[in-house]
Amino acid sequence: MDVQLKKGLLDVCVLSAIRKEESYGYKIIKDTKPYMDLSESTLYTILKRLELSKMITVRSVEHDGRLRKYYRITKLGLNRLQEFKAEWSEVMSIYQFVIKGDTIND
Repeated sequence: MDVQLKKGLLDVCVLSAIRKEESYGYKIIKDTKPYMDLSESTLYTILKRLELSKMITVRSVEHDGRLRKYYRITKLGLNRLQEFKAEWSEVMSIYQFVIKGDTIND
């Protein structure tokens, strides 16, 4: 898969995982597991990128003697999810065009 396309999809998947309530790394991985295989190193790279782009905020809380970071989606993050949903019909149209050739007998 194209790296830029995959990067964009992973970003919106992580945003989607935290759109209803704040969450932390392990829970995000667990929540997205049925849909994609996301390693910790990949997740934390995505979270850092989303934080720098102000699509999420981060707060640290002590949990069992360690600091746990909790991630919350921002208005910019919610806007990105809405943009993705609007773009999705175009992506599906392209996908249908590409796979259409698979059903034609050459």
